[in-house]
Amino acid sequence: MPVFGVCQNGWVRRLPLLAGAVLALALYSGAANAQFAPFTGPAHTFGPAVPPAAPQTAPAPAPRERQASPAQASPAQPAAVAAPVMRDPHQSIPSVQQGRVPLALSARFSADGPYIPRSLQWRVFSARGDNTSSLTLVQESNDAYPVFALPAGEYVVHASYGMAGTTQRISLHSEPRKETLILPGGGLRVQGRVSDNLIPAHRLKFDVYEGSFLSRGGKALTGGRAERPPVVRNASPGDLVILPTGTYYVQSTFGEGNAVIQADVRIEAGRLTDATVHHRAAQITLKLVNTRGGEAIANTQWSVLTPGGDSIKESIGAFPSVVLSEGEYVAVARHDGKTYQENFRVQSARDREIEVVARPENQVVGQQPSRRN
Repeated sequence: MPVFGVCQNGWVRRLPLLAGAVLALALYSGAANAQFAPFTGPAHTFGPAVPPAAPQTAPAPAPRERQASPAQASPAQPAAVAAPVMRDPHQSIPSVQQGRVPLALSARFSADGPYIPRSLQWRVFSARGDNTSSLTLVQESNDAYPVFALPAGEYVVHASYGMAGTTQRISLHSEPRKETLILPGGGLRVQGRVSDNLIPAHRLKFDVYEGSFLSRGGKALTGGRAERPPVVRNASPGDLVILPTGTYYVQSTFGEGNAVIQADVRIEAGRLTDATVHHRAAQITLKLVNTRGGEAIANTQWSVLTPGGDSIKESIGAFPSVVLSEGEYVAVARHDGKTYQENFRVQSARDREIEVVARPENQVVGQQPSRRN
């Protein structure tokens, strides 16, 4: 049975990795290809707090999607498939040169999971006594199942996959030794939607922060800035990010306006958290015209403000566009030494044009509209 958990903006469903095949996807930040098994069942959804629909009984090629009433999703399709490695990759250990001892290494995400077939980085350090400050790097490898030829002695082995890593101290004597390290990490992959529409990848970015968004007080207590740098910055939809196990929150930014939402996720060892973030926003195009339906006036300076005067977006042009969250706004247009404004409302998924008519009744005379950054 899948495990459910509630995040800030809705429901989360965690799906265990299956042992049928391995899904190859690019890791964020230029790391090597990640390997995860494809899964079936609904994706995670972040949005209005509605319970997820029951798992689908048959895979569907369409992307994960959410209807207006309960959240619904279809399973992801594998980009590349390969057999998972379940049997010991070091059933036989090759001989090494005289005076050296073979150390055969492998890794798993969980004690009963398959062996990780690639994307690992191994480092072996020599250790003198218990003083970790005297560690010296002696060998390293990017192989999935390396065999190091080392003199007998004390070593510290570090294995990493994406942002997940683990360290183990190993004593080598005269006999060959093999070790399997457990990397307590899992995968996170996020998509974004507005209503039933998938948000294009180039218009959506994700940052991932350690800890729970709610327990950190949110942006209201930090002056609109996060307390610490994100562990993942500007990830794109579909990127598969490997993270150490623990609690994180995803901050999703749609466009260059104020369409930003946050949601908590829990990363579990050997599991893929596949999530859909639902924005309630729309794209607004601004026009300054002499008459309704008229031609847009070029070289216009624009400001989009909240009713309280907070600045959301500044731009120059005849047809500037901005993505805004649902709510009330003020469009301010400046042209030829005059300032005009228009109040408007944004409704989710309703992209539209807002015309500001250059008439005396819309002109701001004297004090300019207030703007607080």
